[in-house]
Amino acid sequence: MSSTSSHPTSTARHKSAAPSAPTRVVINTRPVERAAPLTQYLQAAGLSVVEIPMLTLQPRPITDADMALMRQWFAGDYQALVIVSPTAAAAGLAVWQALARERHTQHSETNGDKQNNESQDNESQKTTERQNLSAPSHLIAVGEATAAVLNEAKIKAASYHVLQPRVANNEGMLAMPEIDSLQAGDKLLVWRGLGGRRLLVNTLQARGVHIDSIAWYERIMPHEACTQYNQWLQQFATAASLPSPLSSEAEPAAPSTAQHPKPILKQSKPVVIISSATAFEHWRQVVSQGKRQANDETSAEDTVKQPLADSTGADGLPKLKLSDFAYVVLGERLANMVADEQLSYWRVEDLAPATILAAISA
Repeated sequence: MSSTSSHPTSTARHKSAAPSAPTRVVINTRPVERAAPLTQYLQAAGLSVVEIPMLTLQPRPITDADMALMRQWFAGDYQALVIVSPTAAAAGLAVWQALARERHTQHSETNGDKQNNESQDNESQKTTERQNLSAPSHLIAVGEATAAVLNEAKIKAASYHVLQPRVANNEGMLAMPEIDSLQAGDKLLVWRGLGGRRLLVNTLQARGVHIDSIAWYERIMPHEACTQYNQWLQQFATAASLPSPLSSEAEPAAPSTAQHPKPILKQSKPVVIISSATAFEHWRQVVSQGKRQANDETSAEDTVKQPLADSTGADGLPKLKLSDFAYVVLGERLANMVADEQLSYWRVEDLAPATILAAISA
């Protein structure tokens, strides 16, 4: 971890009155549909986990340009297809199946097998659902969950198989032979969400590889994010106000005065899991808004600089800052972002629950 290093503590309940170190708090900001496996894994390891999603995935309308790219890929114009998430896999797969049904219908018409159009369309859909799909290029899925969505489609054994990088990130994909062998003039299609890292794209474009992408969804801040944060903040403040021993890595307490109330952070900093720059910016907004709600006179620019000692508003809610948390961040870009703000963090190269737990435990 950069700046500071902390270790989780056990959540085992004690029956005696002997004091025990407080449980490490972890805030899981992953989207709702992706949060559960990580939450359950960390809870099983004895951590206290609260889910406050900083991203919700909103489908984007499919444009004519998107369909044109899909038809080109379906026709075999690309050497490989990269699928970056389960959501992108599900959206792209639905269009792929529709194109397969369309091809089946056209094939039937060409062979003179014309019947009632409605019954023919229904039979075409049933046939496509029964038959395995034939992939026109390499299929590269980033992560187990993404691969699972594609494998459910029953892709033909004689077709290209679903492949995965050893490490589920841009660097891992660049190390794959199917990507490393791409040369000037080759074409790659990416199924993704709007935004995201560009290391893969920039590296391959520098080689002269032509890259197209379809953004099936976009990441927006959930409407309830601020409410959930403030609810957690109230619970955290209440729990922290109870008598408990300082952990070996507690933040130093400032003198308790009328102008400088006693800080609430008697234990290690809560850990926030951040998987993208968009999620971090949303987290910044939520923390800043929580501060403003506690004290309207506090400016957002003081989010990092204001000392924790004067961090209680008139309503009794603490006014935590970005620096009152430690972070688990994905990849170099995010690590640089939090480092620039002098925040404590661990950098990970994938979002596997075991990887994140190992980072926090280091």
